[in-house]
Amino acid sequence: MGRYVLRRLLQLIPVFIGTTFLIFFLVWAVPGDPFAGMCGERPCPPQFVAAMTDKYNLDDNVVVQYVKYMGALLTGDFGQTYAEQSVGELIALAAPVSLRLAVVAVVIEAVIGITAGIVTGLRGRGFLDNLVLVSTLFLIAIPTFVTGFVIQIVLGFQLEILNPTVSSEATWSELIIPGFVLGSLSMAYVSRLTRASIAENRRADYMRTALAKGQPKRRIVGVHLLRNSAIPLITFLGTDIGNLMGGAIVTEGIFGIHGVGRLVFDGILDKQGAIVTGVVVLLVLIFLLVNLFIDMMYAVLDPRIRYD
Repeated sequence: MGRYVLRRLLQLIPVFIGTTFLIFFLVWAVPGDPFAGMCGERPCPPQFVAAMTDKYNLDDNVVVQYVKYMGALLTGDFGQTYAEQSVGELIALAAPVSLRLAVVAVVIEAVIGITAGIVTGLRGRGFLDNLVLVSTLFLIAIPTFVTGFVIQIVLGFQLEILNPTVSSEATWSELIIPGFVLGSLSMAYVSRLTRASIAENRRADYMRTALAKGQPKRRIVGVHLLRNSAIPLITFLGTDIGNLMGGAIVTEGIFGIHGVGRLVFDGILDKQGAIVTGVVVLLVLIFLLVNLFIDMMYAVLDPRIRYD
């Protein structure tokens, strides 16, 4: 296992460099004046533009800029915005909020989705199975922003059950509804994936062997069936954490959450490439480490999987 982890960590290096360079190049190639609006309604003086261009190395080609950026990143410096704000400090303020939101969304989609999938997968065809299939299809068909606006208008403005926006503290309780909205699509996929995996494993040879040995049904389902059905679920839920953090722009915008998604959106509007690049670098790192953890979990769930 140790050699496998070391090999995977070494494999992450070219993947990290490739993905970060790609996003750096895309941000660098965005047309437009990055200093527009910094001098009010008037165009910025040429001296100011020349000084800012030299300060942020904008005259260098993209490869040189990337090398300088990665060199600073190795020291923990995510760079500065054109307003001389530290990108690292902005991310440090926004990332915990988005991380809490992503955790709430994953917990909701895992608890509701897996429970619905297990019940329907074990019972097979019937009213409950059809109800879950129709409900999940409904969630898949409706865009996330529609779900968010409907819940906000009905529960927030009309019924006044909850606050339509989240406060600056963004407590765990305040993030339950936004987390449900953010994880609603994945919850539908988790339910269908769990149902299909359980239905498939119910017909496996090891299940018939366990039944023939006379093992208790609770042990057969809890130890054999669910454990072997969990591998695709762990894969989906693990990779979904990074997707939820990066895809929270709409949800955070609807509920007024000042997280990573809102930070990226503002950075795109203001042409702050350092903010967009810094957030993407963080998300890429989280995504790669979570995938490594998922690969190691396979051997825990399935004893047949061994890493040499």
